Parts: sequence; C-alpha cells; structure tokens
Amino acid sequence: MRHESQPPALPRQNGKTIIVTGASAGLGYFASEQLAAAGATVVMAARDEARGRAAMEAVRTTVAGADVRFQQLDLANLNSVRRAVDDLAGLGRIDALLANAGVIGSQNLQFTVDGFELQFGTNHLGHFALIAGLMPALALSHSRVVHVGSISHRWARPDFRRAAVPAKYSSYRSYALSKLAVMSFGFELAHRLEAAGSKASSVVAHPGYARKYFTPDRPGLQLSQPASRRQRLLFGLVAQGKDAGAWPLVQAAAGDGVHNGDYWGPDGRFQLTGNPAVVAPKRNALERNAASRLIDLSEEFTGVRLRL
Repeated sequence: MRHESQPPALPRQNGKTIIVTGASAGLGYFASEQLAAAGATVVMAARDEARGRAAMEAVRTTVAGADVRFQQLDLANLNSVRRAVDDLAGLGRIDALLANAGVIGSQNLQFTVDGFELQFGTNHLGHFALIAGLMPALALSHSRVVHVGSISHRWARPDFRRAAVPAKYSSYRSYALSKLAVMSFGFELAHRLEAAGSKASSVVAHPGYARKYFTPDRPGLQLSQPASRRQRLLFGLVAQGKDAGAWPLVQAAAGDGVHNGDYWGPDGRFQLTGNPAVVAPKRNALERNAASRLIDLSEEFTGVRLRL
C-alpha cells in the first residue's frame, strides 16, 4: 500500500460548522477527519447510523479533541432529506456544506424510494433537495456549498429527464450523467447566487482517480481494499488514495483563495492525482440552458423550490 500522504495545510476552522454528507466512508470520512483536524465542528451525515457513529469514533481516535456530530441522512429517500433539512436548519450556523455522498455503480437498474434511478436520484436529486431546502440557512450564514463532481462528466451529455427513469440502463452512463447533473447544478447555482447578491457561494470539486487500493484504514473502519502487485503497479501510475482524493474537496469547503463558481481538483496529469488546484471542467458542464432545465426538472421531481 502507498504510504499515507499529508494533506495541504488549511486555515484554522475554530468556531466553524461544516456538514459533510456520506461521511461514514471513503472521501467523506477523510474530508471529515481533515476538517476536524483544522478545528471545525463537523456534522457527519450518513444513511446508516451504526456506520456513521463508528466513523465518528475513528475521527475522535485519530484527531485529538475532534468535535464531530452525527446526522441521519438517506439521500435516496426524500422524506429522510426533509427531516435532515429540519434538523440541520436548527444548527444556527452552517459555514460549509460538502455534498459528497454518492452511489458509484449499480450492476442492475435500481431505484430510490421515490422511483428515480438510484445514482441520479441519490447523487443529484437528493443533494438538490437538501441544498434547496437549506438555502435560507446557507444564505444567512454566508455558506460555501461544495458539489462533488467527477472526471466522468467528460463523457456524458445532459439528457437529464431520461437519466431519472432510463429506458435503457448502463451503470457507467448513469453515473456519469448523475455527476454531470451535480456539476451543472453547482455552476448554475453560482451564477444565480451572484445575480441575487447572495453572500453564499457555490463551488464544484472532484477527487481525481481515488481508489481504495491506496487508502489507509482507520480504527474500527476498513477503508482500504487488498490489491495484487500488478494492480498496485498499474493503478499506482494514475490513482491516489481516498485520503488524498479528499484534499480538493476540503480545500473547496474550507481553504483560502476559493471563489464562487470555482472548480477544484488535483493538479496532476489529466486531473487524476496531485495537490488541490483550480482546474477546468468540460464545456458540457457549463451549458446554462441545460442547467436551467435541470433545475426546473429537479424542482418538479423533488417538490422542493430553489429560492435564493
């Protein structure tokens, strides 16, 4: 396994409250750990309470004095999202929301509780409902909303209505479309916040090519994946651990020099690995007409209006 690397320094986050979705494993866990190490109060949102609380204990074991809290949130269930909105709006202060949680791959077509394709429904629609529901609190706190995209958006086209209930199913295509939706929403939200004169900001980030092969474990959590020597040699050329993959996400949520509408990712070759930097998305994620249609569609599907 690759030696665990050290994240770039963050400014101290003492007194700040940051919500991380999908915080019980992978990128979300390491983002929570890194933010807690910088002094933030981290609300670790996860679907499974037992896994979420185990992740909290791992952060406390790894980071002395970590202030972490649990929030139940199932993004594949809009009723769960509504309950979480009610809970989180009562925090009083939200400095950043890292909308990280997501489903990656599903061999067979599956649906959310509300009848949408699982990846699109979880990765985009669940987060849309969460962000739109929390927008009054986010605007009041001058919050930074971070949407987690993917390099896979490069190969998708914005056919979002069919993404919700596909006539033909491809796991990879559905994932790429869900991440294109996440990014399109993030960039369009930045435009709308600026036009509205809001102090909140919307930023998109991606982790590069982050694999379990190079990810360290934590007490009580198995975050790595065994790999053969051949796999380590092959993926070692193009991949990094999920601890390093969390760096651009954490930078976007809490770093200095981050601006509304930015896109953060690794600075290495093809944005696969490296240190956090502002990078360029593909043009399909910046199509404002498609993004506006996506927001209309998301409001229709979720029943939640985006009010700025």
